[in-house]
Amino acid sequence: MKSYLRPVQWALGRFSVDMGIDLGTANTLVSVRGRGIVLNEPSVVAVDKSTGEVMNNGMAVGNEAKAMLGKTPGNIAAIRPLRNGVIADFDVTEKMLRYFITKVHGGRAWVKPRIVIAVPVGITAVERRAVINSAERAGARRVYLIDEPMAAGLGIELPVREAYGSLIVDIGGGTTDIAVLALAEMVVATSLRVAGDEMDEAITAHLRRQHNLLIGEQTAERIKLTIGSASPMPQELSMEVKGRDSVSGLPRKTTVTSIEIREALSAPVRLISEAVRGVLEEAPPELSADLVDSGITLCGGGSLLYGLADAIAENLSIPARVADDPLTAVARGTGIFLENLEVFAPVLSSGDDD
Repeated sequence: MKSYLRPVQWALGRFSVDMGIDLGTANTLVSVRGRGIVLNEPSVVAVDKSTGEVMNNGMAVGNEAKAMLGKTPGNIAAIRPLRNGVIADFDVTEKMLRYFITKVHGGRAWVKPRIVIAVPVGITAVERRAVINSAERAGARRVYLIDEPMAAGLGIELPVREAYGSLIVDIGGGTTDIAVLALAEMVVATSLRVAGDEMDEAITAHLRRQHNLLIGEQTAERIKLTIGSASPMPQELSMEVKGRDSVSGLPRKTTVTSIEIREALSAPVRLISEAVRGVLEEAPPELSADLVDSGITLCGGGSLLYGLADAIAENLSIPARVADDPLTAVARGTGIFLENLEVFAPVLSSGDDD
């Protein structure tokens, strides 16, 4: 960076607050040093196709934009700029980050915060650079990247810095990240591009195949949250679903049961379980011995699927539990990194030095 810009960057940084961001496929959460989580909104942006600008004077981001999914007229696109945990639309991601950064800073668009961003384990060096570039162009003074399992482990207070094995499964919207953590490192890790979105797609395919009913992604998500399960429920449920008949093209409704939705979800649940098995098989024997007692900890929005922990525990014969407040685990972990940024910064991926 040119020397004459350093005083300007320093001055702007003085009025900025450091931020930790869980940049998720489904939702983006922001943690601020000393304040905890201050923002939790869908990773969706509504854009005017003719101009490429964000609708409503740059305000159609997050909750407002998600309400438009599947309902926009021809000149408006409600875009989810991240797919499978990585950036699919560079420009829209930048605009979304700029909006969130400005919102956290009370509308001040000239701030230059330092930012810690959690990313999936399996992304490439090019994809990591894309995240850094997007955040820098959105206004970040300095960007650090942290792997999501490590952030989640810190966020739910697992003993990740000790010589003791912890296994975390972070099921987000686009990816499931699985890692054995010990001594502040990921000893074994993998990332599976099967998660919440894949579950929604499985439900959509089931309704189309078995009921000749076409539904949107918001309806599929609502079915998953209402009657979805990975294990039998004490009392099986049903719900009315509305959509478009795939034969006549007319609006129609039907009733679906939790039993059939569980069957529809069995494929993604099995893939996640098998990926966990693969990580367990690669873990060093001494850490495997620790995992007999510590078991598996699930977090992320996908972990809230009813009975998922029980299904994984039964399949792998190892205890499994859902963390407290699993949706915010990664964001809370980025906040802990912010509190110890001077300690962690040398070992984090980052952009070029100031």
